[in-house]
Amino acid sequence: MKTVILAAGKGTRMGELTSDTPKPMLQVQGKPILEHIVTGTLAAGAESIHIITGWKADIIEGYFQDGSPWNTSITYSRQVVQNGTGKAPELAKDFVGDDCFLLTYGDILVRKSVYRGMVDRFFSCNYAALFTVVKCEDVSKGGLCFFDEDLCLTHMEEKPNAERVRALKNKGWIKDGDPLYYNAGVYLFRPTLFDYTAKLEKSPRGEYELTDALESMVKAKDRISGHVIDGFWADVRDPGVLAKLAAETSWD
Repeated sequence: MKTVILAAGKGTRMGELTSDTPKPMLQVQGKPILEHIVTGTLAAGAESIHIITGWKADIIEGYFQDGSPWNTSITYSRQVVQNGTGKAPELAKDFVGDDCFLLTYGDILVRKSVYRGMVDRFFSCNYAALFTVVKCEDVSKGGLCFFDEDLCLTHMEEKPNAERVRALKNKGWIKDGDPLYYNAGVYLFRPTLFDYTAKLEKSPRGEYELTDALESMVKAKDRISGHVIDGFWADVRDPGVLAKLAAETSWD
């Protein structure tokens, strides 16, 4: 298994904090966010790591170098065109080769045990992919996910507005009392993912969406497993989240 980390964005919601520093290099409890991800995936069995860089790429590449301080190999690709999460992983296609790979955004923090649990579930069955979810109430900021009784994906809705949520309730997709699941942004894939990203078309937002590739996989009858994160999970999207993490002591 290998790890691919998407760390090309500037993180504009961080304001001045990312004027000179890429968001994945902002520190949480004395270490860059990205370092927590690197050490966590290595602890789960990743053999090598590839980081997709962009904004202030030299800071990330200078810090991690070739990975030898972490007893691993770290390589890089630079994403010149920011055209969405669906195309960014393709920059790591040669690195992935024929191996399975863990894919994560460079601003998502989870406990190390989450990575280990993902790996155990993924290799327990012949899944084409696995992705993490968290239980939520407000799904307007991300992907709403629906599963069958085996927690295999049946459908996704990317950032549904209030009108769409009402329609999903009327169709019986959302039922009172049932949990709602939000895409948590950490995945495991087989290299067949690239068969689907190669065929992506731009979404109404004008970007290539990774979730559209997952939808295509479902339509092709590929089995995609969910993995529920209970407890700590953080999307370090803005200064408020970063400030709260400074006081969090029970997650790593």
